[in-house]
Amino acid sequence: MKAFIIKKPAENRQQMGIRQFLGPLNKNNPILVQVLGVCSALAVTAQLKPAIVMALSVTIVCGASNFIISLIRNTIPPRIRIIVQLIVIASFVILVDQFLQAFFYEMSKMLSIFVGLIITNCIIMGRLEAYALSHKPIPSFFDGIANGVGYGLVLVVVGFFRELLGSGTLWGNQIIPSSFYAAGYLDNGFMILPPMALIIVGTMIWIQKSIYKQL
Repeated sequence: MKAFIIKKPAENRQQMGIRQFLGPLNKNNPILVQVLGVCSALAVTAQLKPAIVMALSVTIVCGASNFIISLIRNTIPPRIRIIVQLIVIASFVILVDQFLQAFFYEMSKMLSIFVGLIITNCIIMGRLEAYALSHKPIPSFFDGIANGVGYGLVLVVVGFFRELLGSGTLWGNQIIPSSFYAAGYLDNGFMILPPMALIIVGTMIWIQKSIYKQL
């Protein structure tokens, strides 16, 4: 009986941790439910490759920033906490930007200013305020990763459909056969314009709300 009493809270904590990690992937998705980070979802998803790179960048910055802020949360004066958070986020964004410029220069040019704008991404600042400032470093790290992955999944889906239907390619490789074009098929140029990204995101939000009506 004693062993059971000791084990049950641990199981509850594990279940809560799993729900916390899975939440941003479905019921609490940063874009589809919280409607955060929509601007980059519209700007970098004309092709799949930059969408994935942006998703990875935000995930890394969000996880690392959550970890660091949680680590020093008890030493941050409340009046300057926003400034400290921005400094931490900016530091990791600079590292990501320099890495892209050093090893993936063409991709860095393609993403342009949007890598730098990760500093102002509401998802990252929101998780620092809502979670990292009140939880331990390891759970905070996984919370940041989970929200980055939830954000990234939306970007990947939007980028997939926009590139496939707008350019006939995926990852720069031709997917739609040449015979289709010879038969009269035309790429939908509207798909690579920002309004189409908004329409796709709106459709995904509608599907999300239909599945989880309690939201």
